[in-house]
Amino acid sequence: MTGRFAPTPSGRMHIGNVYAMLGAWLSARKTGDSIRLRIEDIDEPRVVPNAAETMMHDLDWLGLNWDGEPVFQSTRHTLYQEALNLLSNLNIDEISDTISTIGISSNDSDSYGATASNTTNTPGTTPLIYPCFCSRADIRAASAPQEGDRFTVYPGTCHRLIANDPQRVKQRLANGDRHSLRIATTDTTIAFHDEVFGNQRYNLVQDIGDTIVRRSDGIYSYQLAVTVDDLDMGITDIVRGRDLLRSSALQIYIRKALISAGFQPSEPAEAAISYAHLPLIDNAAGQRLAKRERSLDLGILTAHGVTAQQIIGYCAWLLGLQGDHEHTEPQPMSAAEALGEFSWDAVRINTSDRVLDQAEFNAYFGL
Repeated sequence: MTGRFAPTPSGRMHIGNVYAMLGAWLSARKTGDSIRLRIEDIDEPRVVPNAAETMMHDLDWLGLNWDGEPVFQSTRHTLYQEALNLLSNLNIDEISDTISTIGISSNDSDSYGATASNTTNTPGTTPLIYPCFCSRADIRAASAPQEGDRFTVYPGTCHRLIANDPQRVKQRLANGDRHSLRIATTDTTIAFHDEVFGNQRYNLVQDIGDTIVRRSDGIYSYQLAVTVDDLDMGITDIVRGRDLLRSSALQIYIRKALISAGFQPSEPAEAAISYAHLPLIDNAAGQRLAKRERSLDLGILTAHGVTAQQIIGYCAWLLGLQGDHEHTEPQPMSAAEALGEFSWDAVRINTSDRVLDQAEFNAYFGL
């Protein structure tokens, strides 16, 4: 198994980031496996200068080491374009015919895999990758956001356009109309087992919809880049926030499509993929922590003399490694000490999102 850190260098890491990084590190190191560092700087307008170097320093200071050299998404554009070219050679019917169980790890052999039913598209008319001319306003007007993770299912406007009037699409492209690229989804249910939230099932059409793989500004999407990276780097132990549960089904689909299209990874995975999605960390108002909440970032904490053991201990407490976080108080500990207490059984005892009380947070860290 190979795990990964995958931070976005858009600012200083905060407690929520460290909590997720600690979960990924513990999962890999508990079984003696390796963990890689990937800097997800593909969205260059969001990148803060020197943030990646600061993150690497912070991880080292916290005792969360990694194996090998860091991988930067910003250096991998050629690889993403190669993957996109391969996907563009497929049509939706080819992927419908070939999608099948791809070896997601599970304790229940019936709790994962993929099942495809007949698609409503006319055979051979809809490419797997197609241009989308819709603006964000168009999509908001035609869609209803899904509850829980703010995921919006694309209404399929340009999917229908390319299936029913491909000549019009060709004309719009010839005219230079601004467009993104989307991957068409099939009427397929993707199921996988999650170490924290158990068995998951998502219908691609109903729950996810056609998803952007390259934005209209030419930037490759998170969903494409992270799937290509995990496949290419041989990543098989994926730990992240529960807001990406739904995205896991989409990434399984893209992964299968890439394999079907002939994508050759640099480091082929030798094990099935293990997923673990962590409860999110919310503030007292029930909002997910963000980098803009400066009182929680490592720059503010270290400036007040907070130790690495205090931060690791607090995040281990949030994970449930010091007993149920609702009935205990955090205690400082090192990463090595947290490793001795780690198990997914402890984390899954309480799968509700963690609510961070600012007054208690300040008292623990002496702010």
